[in-house]
Amino acid sequence: MKKLFTLIAFLAVFMGAKADWVEDYNLDYSTKTNFPFYVMGYVPEWVDGVMTDYGANYRYATQADLDGDGDAKWKDGEESVGTAMAGNTEYQKVTGAGPYWHQYFIADGIPTEIDGSYKVTAMVKASEQVTINVNMGWSWSEAAAQASVTIGTEWAEVEWEYSGINGTSCNLVAQPGTATATIEWKWVKVQHNAKAQRPTTWQEWLTKDGQPVIVETTTAAIPSWMGNASTPWTDPDVKFNDQEKNYLICAWTKERAVLMNDDGAWDPFPARIEADPADANNKVFVVHGKEAITEGDAAAWDNQFWIQSPKEWKSGDQLKIHFKYKASKAVTVATQCHKQNPSDYLIWHAIGDIAFTEEWQEFDGTMSIADDMAGTWSIAFQLNQNDHDAIDFYFDDLSWQSMKLDEGYFIAGANPDAGLEYDYDNAIEFTPEGENLVATIGTKDAYVSQVMISTVRGNDAAFKSNTLKPTGAITNDPDNWMDYTASSLAKLNLPGAGIWKVYIDPAYSAMAFEMLEGEEKNPVDVVTNHTAIVVHGLERDWLTADNDGNPREAEVGTGQAWDNQFWFVANRELSTGEVTHLKFKYKASKEAKTSTQCHAAPGAYLHWGAIGDVNFTTEWQEFDGDFTVASEANGMKSIAFNMAEIKEACDYEITDVQWYLKADLEEGKTWENLINETGTANFYVKEGAGTEPYQYGGEGIFTITDNITTDSNAIYNLSGQRVGADYKGIVIKNGKKVVIK
Repeated sequence: MKKLFTLIAFLAVFMGAKADWVEDYNLDYSTKTNFPFYVMGYVPEWVDGVMTDYGANYRYATQADLDGDGDAKWKDGEESVGTAMAGNTEYQKVTGAGPYWHQYFIADGIPTEIDGSYKVTAMVKASEQVTINVNMGWSWSEAAAQASVTIGTEWAEVEWEYSGINGTSCNLVAQPGTATATIEWKWVKVQHNAKAQRPTTWQEWLTKDGQPVIVETTTAAIPSWMGNASTPWTDPDVKFNDQEKNYLICAWTKERAVLMNDDGAWDPFPARIEADPADANNKVFVVHGKEAITEGDAAAWDNQFWIQSPKEWKSGDQLKIHFKYKASKAVTVATQCHKQNPSDYLIWHAIGDIAFTEEWQEFDGTMSIADDMAGTWSIAFQLNQNDHDAIDFYFDDLSWQSMKLDEGYFIAGANPDAGLEYDYDNAIEFTPEGENLVATIGTKDAYVSQVMISTVRGNDAAFKSNTLKPTGAITNDPDNWMDYTASSLAKLNLPGAGIWKVYIDPAYSAMAFEMLEGEEKNPVDVVTNHTAIVVHGLERDWLTADNDGNPREAEVGTGQAWDNQFWFVANRELSTGEVTHLKFKYKASKEAKTSTQCHAAPGAYLHWGAIGDVNFTTEWQEFDGDFTVASEANGMKSIAFNMAEIKEACDYEITDVQWYLKADLEEGKTWENLINETGTANFYVKEGAGTEPYQYGGEGIFTITDNITTDSNAIYNLSGQRVGADYKGIVIKNGKKVVIK
């Protein structure tokens, strides 16, 4: 079978690591009958088991939304030309005012590891060759790793990769934007680069005190209780909000209008234990679901089931979940995370959607607790999410297992310049010394220049998810105590390579650093790059509708705020918490606001927030401020200026640029400059919609944009400016010099 490979640049790589790909997620769309994910204004349709995106000439909205006063209401010239289903909800297929910018999920609930590397493979084709963005996201805060994916006109397996993932449960969102091509998807799978580490020990179900669960029967305690319904409830009268006992009930049920409360709603109760209708000798947990009649989306939880944990789980915890399940009718059920009291909602996602059939199935999965899942006690099944009928649900053999980790304070070291990688398995434990805890990292043969400090050891992902970072700049001074905070994937750059002694005072959440041997960094002069940069921003089309469907200007077109862009590109990737200082002069041919973002390579979006809005005027101004790398921007390399916030063409000028690490040093000194004193390697531009980022001036036009699909028809002069096909002289085309006569 023909195979296409999309070239994607890693945001971070394991030096010398050979890929050993292990599958984490696999979705065959032919197993679905309609769109199974959250709708973001577009609903792919199902044609013979193929998920089909009919392109930007259509949008989708419910009839109620179209007839209402909201953002999705009818627009001039629109009509419905069909319908599409997402779960049990019918959406009208609307056309007439396009092209409409569109995006949609192609996968959700992918178990991921912090800082992991992932490969996605999809069987896909398009009506014409098209290049789209596919983002791997881990939250609703717009944090995502981005890939540019080219899809051909024949069925083919298309592969692309991501690194620098900063979440533990991810989704994939296809963003064809205003492309009108029809895109068809047969299946998608996700694999991760499995780096060998020591075997993980899994602890079976624990009480909140860390002891094996004790069921008070007339016989001995059961040390390994797996949620087998053959064991009757010792106290079936325990209330769901009795926090002294509710964790001893492993399964809770809510059935519409059963166990009514004073508010007219109904409460959860210990799950019924009955004989399996297909096997009288087997006892199972049962929910006798009643017809859901509550108004609106709330009908999804008229009937519910919970697998209750014996303890609260924190961010970074790794859990294995097992259960058997079937129903009296084939139906797909959504899952959520709840707090200690069943029905006390925490977050909308847990272990993904579960497709029940009339035959027993077994679920085995690993659940990573993301930041927004911290505080989880139970998994809730929304039994009427997609079907409001009265349905009986059956569960058996419920099991939680938690990753057994060393707890305390641990440190691992690296030296990127010398090729020394982190060895999390053998992270050094801090030990008492007086009133503090201390650890020494590095040896005479292996100096370290970077460390990670974590509160757990025993699994790479868990180690990286539970790190600590100081709130100030690290110095070689054991008396310079800095407060620290919890932060995932905090890599601490030290002011020199050597053997370091690190001090922690847990009582005051403070830490300090002392070099015992090595080469401390010498401060360097802050450099200024005096390149006179001019970005010729082209006139932008009217802005497309915003994500909420609202036009942002008087007309709706295909324009975006990033149709013209400029980037400062650092000499290396930056890590969460690094504090930098940025200074530059700027003016424009007219007043113009520019928003700023964090990118990896130019065009590889990471996070919406950088240095805020920069408001250009026709007079020279100076920007002079600090910039701290947010967790959502970990691994960033560039700051993007969106220079199409205004519609009119505009020339933007920037010069006298400084970008360096902020440190408590004398004025004009830093530990590291992030840009060069001369040359244009640190400046990239994009002029006009549909063009690609290129280095400002010089000949190295596509040097760091491997993950950007370039426009093969684009032509640039030797100053890096895009020119037309009638331009005469030496130009750059496809990254090569060409003479046009």
